[in-house]
Amino acid sequence: MKNQVITRALTHNKGLFILWAVIATFGAYFCTYAFRKPYTTGTFEGFFFGKMEYKTIIIIAQVIGYMLSKFLGIKIISELKAKQRILLIISLILIALLSLTLFAFIPAPYNIIFMFMNGLPLGMVWGVIFSFLEGRRLTELLGMALSVNMIITSGILKSTYLFIQTNFAFSDFEMPLVMGCTFFPFFLLSVWMLSKLPPPTQAEKNSKMSRKAMTKTEKRKVWQELFPGLSLLIISYALFTTLRDFRDNFAVEIWHNLDAKIDISVFARTESLIGIIVMSLIALLVLIKSNRIAYRFINLAMIVSLFGLLLSTILFKQGQLSPFNWLVSQGISFYLPYLLIQIAFFERLIPILKIKSNAGYFVYLCDSVGYLGSVLLLFYKEFLATNLNYAQLLISFSYITATVGLALIIGQYFFFSYLLNQKNKVSDLVQTSN
Repeated sequence: MKNQVITRALTHNKGLFILWAVIATFGAYFCTYAFRKPYTTGTFEGFFFGKMEYKTIIIIAQVIGYMLSKFLGIKIISELKAKQRILLIISLILIALLSLTLFAFIPAPYNIIFMFMNGLPLGMVWGVIFSFLEGRRLTELLGMALSVNMIITSGILKSTYLFIQTNFAFSDFEMPLVMGCTFFPFFLLSVWMLSKLPPPTQAEKNSKMSRKAMTKTEKRKVWQELFPGLSLLIISYALFTTLRDFRDNFAVEIWHNLDAKIDISVFARTESLIGIIVMSLIALLVLIKSNRIAYRFINLAMIVSLFGLLLSTILFKQGQLSPFNWLVSQGISFYLPYLLIQIAFFERLIPILKIKSNAGYFVYLCDSVGYLGSVLLLFYKEFLATNLNYAQLLISFSYITATVGLALIIGQYFFFSYLLNQKNKVSDLVQTSN
């Protein structure tokens, strides 16, 4: 009875619904990051696997697991039914927690496999959480609570990790488990809050289309018709993901390369500032009701951002930007298009093209290739670019992302604009009923 009262209150009180959804969404993904990212703060000094640094090996192991999770998500998340969400998300986190437990108590290097097992379930958590949010009038606003974690949470957790380790002397092997156990109760509370969210209203379904579990046939038809534009978008997204993941995984090393005199708060300060600016810009989409106008705004913002990435990196190389200002500018410039694709691009494209689909299918297509790029860059750094330090590689890849990404984003815009202008085209992807 109490649960029904909560759901009714969220249905009839828009302000309460927004507050509840934002807290639940932010909390669930914040806690998920506590199971995935804090271990990268550790240096694992003195540990090697063969000639490779142990930390690099476990990052590669986890990213490979996370990448495979994204490929699994193309099927599992796109076909996920509402009644299956809670069981799936709790099961995924419990597998991740078990993996961290085994990582802590089984000695290196035999525990490397458990970091792979940690990444394997976690890649699907985003899709489960976003399935509660998509297809609503305020999806972009609610999605910000999910995506802001990707910017600020890692920095906050790194600072938290260092604080706990400094004061309680846990080892780098124990700290991932300590962080996971610390946030597990808050994760369960956040998931319970998500379970009380009412489904989209009929008006929202009419505006944004019903977001339904997809069949294999529907996924094949969508891919065949949208292949040219999707391919360009997926490759650009892969560049953003690779840049983001590399910068995040090796933030400590990058900062030491750029400025040896740093304090533990620098991670939280840079990423929080980036998060505030990026989320403020994405929030403007809530003011745009027209899906077509919002779609054009999204593409313009991505193009401007990539110009900004190129300019800020050039200025830093010329000594006109400090390391702090460059990392903030660089972060804003690639996080904005990265998050726009993740929470807004397909949210607006689906109702324009009237596609029988859900955003999870498209995002997991992008993510699967994105994390493949992360794995490839890690191998490149370890085997082919051993003479480059982490900061030098970040600078070089920023140039590549800015120039290649700009060409790809412009190319996909022309393709989808062409489709949108074919008003008389009859497509078998059109959703005939909500």
